[in-house]
Amino acid sequence: MNKIKLGFVVSEFNRDITSQMELLGKEHAEFLGASVEKTIYVPGVYDMPLAIKKLAKNENIEAIVTLGSVIEGATEHDEVIMQHAVRKILDISLEFDKPVALGISGPGMTRLEAHERIDYAKRAVESAVKMIKRMRE
Repeated sequence: MNKIKLGFVVSEFNRDITSQMELLGKEHAEFLGASVEKTIYVPGVYDMPLAIKKLAKNENIEAIVTLGSVIEGATEHDEVIMQHAVRKILDISLEFDKPVALGISGPGMTRLEAHERIDYAKRAVESAVKMIKRMRE
């Protein structure tokens, strides 16, 4: 069986968290026999859809993994960001018939809770790999 080829889109916002997510995600991809072919860094979760779309157009990429952390602030900004980003991420997945795994933690969590959810990266990689395997059947 061919190695599953992934693309990562990683938020630079809350980089202390997302850098750990990225490292864990890449290690887990390797463990599952997948490879991360390309990584695109974006300023924040809100900026992800454009980078996801670029990777979705790449025929060498079979699935995309998003990695980010949306932490609660003084306003409901975190909820708005997540709601709109996730909607667009889903739209791109359906438009290009490619799995886009959601490895974004939040909204409504503290920085400490975000650190506790770094393993969302592993879950997202597993989701992408499972989807590709099922789509290959």
